[in-house]
Amino acid sequence: MSKPSVDPALLRDFVPFNALAESSLQDIATQVEEIHLPKGSVIFREGDDDTWLFFLVDGQVTTQQYDQPPSVIRSGSEEARHALSRTRPRACSAVADTPVRLLRVSEVQLETCLGYDQATAYEVFEYDGIEDPAWMMHILSKPAFRKLPPAKANAMFARFEPVARKAGDVIIHQGEAAEYYYLIRTGHARVSRAAPGVPPQVLAELGPGDGFGEEALLTGDPRNASVAMVTDGNLMRLASKDFNDLLKTSLVRSVDLDQAKDLLQTGALLVDVRLEDEYKQGTLRNSLNLPLYLLRLKAASLDPRRKYILFCQHDQRSSAAAFILAQRGLDVYVLRGGLAGLKSGEEAHTQ
Repeated sequence: MSKPSVDPALLRDFVPFNALAESSLQDIATQVEEIHLPKGSVIFREGDDDTWLFFLVDGQVTTQQYDQPPSVIRSGSEEARHALSRTRPRACSAVADTPVRLLRVSEVQLETCLGYDQATAYEVFEYDGIEDPAWMMHILSKPAFRKLPPAKANAMFARFEPVARKAGDVIIHQGEAAEYYYLIRTGHARVSRAAPGVPPQVLAELGPGDGFGEEALLTGDPRNASVAMVTDGNLMRLASKDFNDLLKTSLVRSVDLDQAKDLLQTGALLVDVRLEDEYKQGTLRNSLNLPLYLLRLKAASLDPRRKYILFCQHDQRSSAAAFILAQRGLDVYVLRGGLAGLKSGEEAHTQ
């Protein structure tokens, strides 16, 4: 029996998790499973060529290589701080001597996290344009920004403009033209949308490291919501041209129809980000409707283990949606050209 994530503090007891920055540790913790096995269970066998790493949290394990004396590993020991038999293929078999609690993580995911964490630290400290490298590493450790090449990351930080704001200040107004993308460095803000005759609806609460303002930059439409500071804070803003040059091209991935079909074969889900009324008039078969304006509220309901192909009528709204979801660590793609780009024969796939 397993659960999809563990307390990051628990990972600090093990090597090499203890070398990760806190933000990276938070990210990898969502990919670690906690597994409970009864006495006598085989954890892995000599010769296995899987890509899992196992760490012993509680209990006792015996490892044995063919024609070699067995070795006993107890939780809490120095040996247990390291993965059980990290060699590939497995150099030994491992059996639970007692009921055991284990942590299991993909070695590929852990290595990716370690590599990015350490490379980011190097690249960030190499650039002295901002006096807060810890904040820079926090931003670059977020799932979406991990896809940003180091050269573009440095250029992004060089072009950010710091802005101090007080509680109650409105940063962007619903209906105005878009000029900037924002990241919160310190403080908290609230996203809300107004409609005639009804109180403003709160869409999201934002804190340090969160970004906002990308929807209008990606779609070219006026701002569809307002953002106001809840506390005093400091923001970093990026002009629209720099946003498009540095972030949009790196973080929004598009696929054509054939590539989308291949992704669907592996379990990807189609997501229509148009309005409900547009969706009812016809959409791609088996697609989920998740309108762009509801995305911040509904993003938490999406399975982070799944891939998503986003589409709209063209691809402006789906690009904005992809950027929002990528910031939350989801694996997302935009259907290039959207519904308007489908040929007449392909429209038969609509419902």
